[in-house]
Formats: sequence, structure tokens, C-alpha cells
Amino acid sequence: MADDVPARNIALLIDADNATPSALDPVLTVLAELGTVNVRRAYGNWSKPGLKGWRDMSVKHGIEPQQQFDLTKGKNATDMKMTIDAMDLLFRGRVQGFGIMSSDSDFMPLAMRIRQDGIPVYGFGSSRTPEAFRQACTRFIDVTALTERPKPSPADVPLSESLPPPIEARTTESAVRPVDEDLLKLLIDAYTSVKRDDRGFVSLSAMGQLAGNRSSFDARNYGFRQLSDLIKAVPNFQTERRPDGRLFVKRVR
Repeated sequence: MADDVPARNIALLIDADNATPSALDPVLTVLAELGTVNVRRAYGNWSKPGLKGWRDMSVKHGIEPQQQFDLTKGKNATDMKMTIDAMDLLFRGRVQGFGIMSSDSDFMPLAMRIRQDGIPVYGFGSSRTPEAFRQACTRFIDVTALTERPKPSPADVPLSESLPPPIEARTTESAVRPVDEDLLKLLIDAYTSVKRDDRGFVSLSAMGQLAGNRSSFDARNYGFRQLSDLIKAVPNFQTERRPDGRLFVKRVR
């Protein structure tokens, strides 16, 4: 992945009946290779208890729930609704990449049709996903491998011990949220996912875009004027200003 994340409009369509909500964070990180996931929709019958995990994720990650009732036993209307919406997005010409979270081979024709227009399709499913859907995608990712993949860590320091101490400059009305473990994990995950140079540094702008792709992240929510100020306050990272004016970041703990 290049230092600068491409500014392309990406759509993520989720077959909630055939996808696991625990994989959403790493899926959004992978899709950042293509651009920014501005369209986020999850399809299913939301009255089912089994979709509670997706209901929680829809609030956390700004996902638009798409209700589809089970009108006929044994027939899945969700697939049809997802396909119709995908084709609508394709023909409007404002989406430059698609992510499809599902382990259902019924989406093979959809992936093939989108790719015929030169649009990349990233598929995300389980290890049981049929080969037909895997091969129809530009790239298929096993979400089990994503959720179980170990994160490289320069030092085994508990997150709770890595948080910055209170800062006087942040005791203002704008400091509405603490720099907590969730934020630190988000920053570390974003750093890990960006291509590093031979000295272990990554572009701060790329790192920030990745963090923003996974949540409505903004440094001002934590009382900092900009992301560089926040990063400098977290002892896990070291910053370096390059001759071209760009700021680079390295994880040190």
C-alpha cells in the first residue's frame, strides 16, 4: 500500500446472515487499501436475535441497516436486495470499489459483473466460502485469518500502562473524551496496517485516514487541535518531520 491512502469512494455491503460482526474492524482496515468506506450497509431481518451483534455494530460504525423480511421459507430475499443496491451504486458511477462481506456463493455473479466494469471487488468470508465466490472477487480475504492474525508489537506493554498522563492543555471543554485503551488500540492497528519504510516509520496522513476509516475518529474529540498533537502526547509513538514537510510516525512501545 502506498504512503497516501487513495481518496476513492468505497461501498461495503454486508450479508448479515452470513458474516461475523467481530471481523468488521479488520475488514474496514483492509478496504482502506482502496479508499474511504463511505457507503456502509448491512442486510438482514433485524427482528432475528442472531443479528444483535450487527445491530450493535451499526451504531458503533455508522452502518445503515437494511431490513429484509423472510417472506418465503427457504428463500433469502436479502441476497436479491444486496444485488439490486450494488447495481444501483455501480450505475451511478460514484463508487470506485466494493467490499462484500458474505460466505454465500450466490454473490459470485455480482462480483463478476462489477469487475467487468473495471471496479475492484474485495470479498470477505469464512474458510467455508465456496471457491466460485472466492475466484470471482478481485481479492478474497478469510476473515478468520484477519481476526486471529497476531499484531507485531515492539514491546509487551499493557495498553493501560501506555496511556499518556493527564495534560493541562487538554482540561478544556473540547477535551470531552479521555485517551483510553480503545483509542490506543485504534492507533496501533492503523499504524500496523500502513506500509512502513526501512526505519519503521509510516506517513501520519495515511495512518490517520486508516483510523478514520474504522470509526468517526477525530483528534479534536480528545481535546487536541490535530492528529499530530495527539500522537505526540502518546508515549507509544515517535514522530519525525521530513524535509518535504510531511510528518512520519514510528511505534516505539
